[in-house]
Parts: sequence; structure tokens; C-alpha cells
Amino acid sequence: MPEYEKAMRPEDITHLFVERSNAGDAAGVAALYEEGAVMAYPPGDHTVGREAIRALWEKVLANRPRFEQEQPLPTLISDDIALTSTPPKDGAGARAQVVRRQPDGSWLRLLDQPEFVLPTR
Repeated sequence: MPEYEKAMRPEDITHLFVERSNAGDAAGVAALYEEGAVMAYPPGDHTVGREAIRALWEKVLANRPRFEQEQPLPTLISDDIALTSTPPKDGAGARAQVVRRQPDGSWLRLLDQPEFVLPTR
């Protein structure tokens, strides 16, 4: 795996995610996640593990979507765990991630809820 810039603050992950996604770099996006990370995507399902997340993003990025930077909400940090979130620019709910500090001081995503979908009744 190539050497990627590391997120040295929890909020850096979102910025790096947008840069790498817009570059079509699925491996770079996956490098933002811990090996055993869980992502609640596609909606109604889960993707588990860095390799599965990379494969998912290869499919998503093949369509060349364009992501915009979103202003992060205040980060909650407790020791080596943090909760990051952003309100999507389209106003459709929110995004939230649990990230963990790594031994080298960088941060990686552990849990990722990229879209909150309202339950159907």
C-alpha cells in the first residue's frame, strides 16, 4: 500500500476523504479506516473491513461522483476515541464517524455512518 498522508486530528479524516474520493483513489479512501472498521453503507446494510470498504469505494468511485468539503460539527474526544460529524450540504440529515487514535498519534475511522436514513413506517 502506498504511503498516504495521515489524519493527525479527527477532523482531518473528512478533508482527506473528500480529496481522495474526488481523485478516484479507493485505496486512499480505505486507508482512512482501521482494518476491522464497519461502515453503514450501502443504506440498510453494512460493509466490514478495510478491504471490503476499498472494494465498495472502487464501485462507487467508478461513477466519478464529486464530493464537496462540509464544515465539521464540533468533535467530541475522550482519550483515544472521538466522534466526528458533518451536516451534509444538501440538508439531508447528518454524517457521523467514530475514530480512534493510532499508536503513531494519527486517527482512523472505526465506525462510519455516512448517511442517516429515516426509518420507514
